Amino acid sequence: MDTVIAWTRQVAAVLDEIERTGSYHVREEYIRVKYDVIADHYIERYRWFTQAARRRIRIPEEYVYPIWLALSNEQKLPPASDTVTFTLEVPADQILIADMDRWGYCVNLMYVPTDPADERKHNEELQRMGIGNEALLFTSSKGNFYPMMKQKIVRSWDRIFEPSDNIDACVGTIWAIRPEWIREVERYD
Repeated sequence: MDTVIAWTRQVAAVLDEIERTGSYHVREEYIRVKYDVIADHYIERYRWFTQAARRRIRIPEEYVYPIWLALSNEQKLPPASDTVTFTLEVPADQILIADMDRWGYCVNLMYVPTDPADERKHNEELQRMGIGNEALLFTSSKGNFYPMMKQKIVRSWDRIFEPSDNIDACVGTIWAIRPEWIREVERYD
């Protein structure tokens, strides 16, 4: 079976949960603590991400929120107090690669262009429509007046899963950490 080596930094309590329950998956309350007043926005984005991911890999229904993975040593997050970094060996069919630069567009409710020319064309179209901030198509009544543009933007988000020329922007996502995938744990107290 093919595997992928990857790393994730998590709060120390994640290791405790794995030892206690045999696995870890993200729960909504963890996102609420991390993002506080903007948690609803991230919960909505992560749910979209998981729904789109389910069209590409098998994810158990009880898992709703992704766990982000570095795919190289250079991408690893630096040590931080009260965290652990897991070195994981994940079965290739359990991991989905995504482009973090493109994910940034999705998080900000923006169109994910195919290239700079496509981005210019899209921005010109927005300008002709009098839309100065495309996120307003999702956060205000503007979306009711421009449903085709809103749908175009949503469809573009699937591009985060397309192969990227920028390998440094690619990250892995999984929906659970299983003890048999853990190769090393670094603790930072």
